[in-house]
Amino acid sequence: MPSAQDPFYVVKEEIQESIDKLQSTFRQWEKAADAGERSNLSKEVLTSCESIDWQVDELDKAISVASRDPSLYGIDEVELENRRRWTSEARSQVSTAKKAVEAGKRSNITNNASLNGMHRELMRLPNSHQTASGQYPTQDNDDFMESESDRQMLLIKRQDEELDELTVSIQRIGGVGLTIHEELLAQEKIVDELGNEMDSTSNRLDFVQKKVAMVMKKASAKGQIMMILGLLALFIFLFILVFFT
Repeated sequence: MPSAQDPFYVVKEEIQESIDKLQSTFRQWEKAADAGERSNLSKEVLTSCESIDWQVDELDKAISVASRDPSLYGIDEVELENRRRWTSEARSQVSTAKKAVEAGKRSNITNNASLNGMHRELMRLPNSHQTASGQYPTQDNDDFMESESDRQMLLIKRQDEELDELTVSIQRIGGVGLTIHEELLAQEKIVDELGNEMDSTSNRLDFVQKKVAMVMKKASAKGQIMMILGLLALFIFLFILVFFT
């Protein structure tokens, strides 16, 4: 069943409002006794008729396009026939009002019986509510509304579930990001500490090298040889100790 948001029904409602206004103006024209007022109302009725005729023609063109592939627009042949019938009745109603006013202008008389007959012809087209009820039974409307409501509720439920999953994913990503941030801070701290230790070790090594240089400079050649031999013996001892343990 076509949705109430179907462009056809949006335009149809606008045209129906124009027809309702045309009917009101036509009734005023019927009752008008003053020639000036009657002339003004005649112009207003004819202008409205031309405007409504144009709108109905455009609606007919849209129906013709939809009839080429009804399934593409979600409608069937019954719906197309109902739409054609409505535009035909709307055009007939407008034509009746137009003929009545033009006849009144030509004859410049007010034959109440004739006008009443034309008025009855003008009012033959059901209003928008009657047309809707004639096309679609109340039960069908209730079923459609219930089905549409269920579909909307299911859609909302799915959207809520997707939002919940998205929220969980965002929270998970946020937790991972926070963990990475904390890890980077810890590594930065370790790097800073390592840098400080390297600076301290470098300073100590420079100090030891200076001390060794001073000792080597002060020691005699014999003392230097003895120191070298002692260091060599210490190295061999440490090497054997490490190798055999």
